[in-house]
Amino acid sequence: MKFLVDMPLSPKTVKFLKNMGYEAIRVSELEMAKSKDRDVFDYAEKNNMVILSADLDFGAILAFTHSSKPSVIIFRLYDPSPEHVNSLLSSNLSSIEKELMKGAIVIIEDTEIRIRELPIGEK
Repeated sequence: MKFLVDMPLSPKTVKFLKNMGYEAIRVSELEMAKSKDRDVFDYAEKNNMVILSADLDFGAILAFTHSSKPSVIIFRLYDPSPEHVNSLLSSNLSSIEKELMKGAIVIIEDTEIRIRELPIGEK
């Protein structure tokens, strides 16, 4: 699985994912740090990547477009430190991997994880 890490998340999360054996790159490494969310979305879709972000706009794009890809993980945390994000990924990624491969939006909060299969929204 390949991950595209959005700007709100730390480069430490990219390193952490790579150490777990995943492919991961941060949008800044692609010179997309100031790109519109839709451009990041399109890049992830074209390259079969899962977006990791703290930005709710990716959920809105999924709802608007009714897309089945890319999968998106959105973090909604009181403590968005890289250590906390990485800990949550470590303890939960294997259990949500199947859904991410099929197409899903995953909201990771401090007390719960919500998973919704794609596409979302009315057609």
